[in-house]
Amino acid sequence: MQLTEISSFFCPTRIHMGVGSHARIADILHAQGCRRLFLTVDAALLQGDFYARIRALLDAEGVAAAVYSDIEPDPSAATVERAFQACQAHGADMLLAIGGGSTMDVAKAVAILGTNGGRIHDYEGIERFSIPPLPLIAIPTTAGTGSEVSGSCVITDTERNLKMSIRHAALNPARVAILDPLALCSMPAAVAAHSGLDAFVHAFESYISRQANPITDAVNLHALRLIAGSIRPFVANRANLQAGLDMLCGSALAGIAFGQTGLGNVHCMARFVGAFFHLSHGLSNALCLPHVARFNLLADPAKFARVAQAMGCQVDGLAELDAAERAVQAIDALCADLGIPRRLRDAGVDEARLKEMAELCGKADYNRWNPRHTTAADFHALFLASY
Repeated sequence: MQLTEISSFFCPTRIHMGVGSHARIADILHAQGCRRLFLTVDAALLQGDFYARIRALLDAEGVAAAVYSDIEPDPSAATVERAFQACQAHGADMLLAIGGGSTMDVAKAVAILGTNGGRIHDYEGIERFSIPPLPLIAIPTTAGTGSEVSGSCVITDTERNLKMSIRHAALNPARVAILDPLALCSMPAAVAAHSGLDAFVHAFESYISRQANPITDAVNLHALRLIAGSIRPFVANRANLQAGLDMLCGSALAGIAFGQTGLGNVHCMARFVGAFFHLSHGLSNALCLPHVARFNLLADPAKFARVAQAMGCQVDGLAELDAAERAVQAIDALCADLGIPRRLRDAGVDEARLKEMAELCGKADYNRWNPRHTTAADFHALFLASY
């Protein structure tokens, strides 16, 4: 691989992983001298066994904990403000997020406000704050977003009807991430499939990104191996702890990488599919993935051939384009096996909005990252093919 410009790689998060690794919380809190902890938690977890284990550890450590769980999917700036007020009232010196991407993003936003002040709107964009946020421990309960290690959080501005991305590669990832498959056991199968495919797309698009480098390539290829090898047994049985750990590690690896490489057309299209038709981010990605993969193949068949190998395809002796085609076929089979609808229309997408979404995609400038240059007309064709 030849680099035409200076590139870099950075990961500031300490990661603990393995079955039962949530027990490390006590040591982490003790080392940080934490006495007042603010928790953001998915409401669905509050009556579950995993959350009960966490609370028992906090009680044994003598930590005063306040809990905030009124968090919606695609959380709003208003939710962040309410959570921040609760955090201030508690006088927290550290945060703990237990949940999916939305819960972790709220915790990240509250941590930023806790030291930088103002409104979360003030920090939209790249490196718009300079004071380190309150320290955050993140325990993902879905294997998909990689938010625990990524340098961004996404908060919805309901006044402008858009999603704000607050990005800082050094200061926005959690201080500590705990990857414990016991946290995944109660996840519904559909959520496991959609979030798992989100993680797959992160790794896939980061790997073929125009901003990829040798280190992100290595990270993403192993993420693809872990996810492709474990997502089917994991969706079939969330109590399969080895598969769950593989999914968590694959998701985190992709989360480390994609913030440094950017993502591509799948995420570009999914942004507007999800926003217009209120579909989950993971499902929106999965609906677009097979068609975008086929479109992008010609831009880098050598990398597609390596994706095929990472997904377990036999490509020995094949010409490069034929090996690359195996990756597209494997992606299509993976989506089918996980019950993803074959067409956008099957998920409730209205054909009348396709041209509008394509124009928005054209303006979003994902050509910085996507390996094949894509115009608004190309996006319209992709939407029509997916429809």
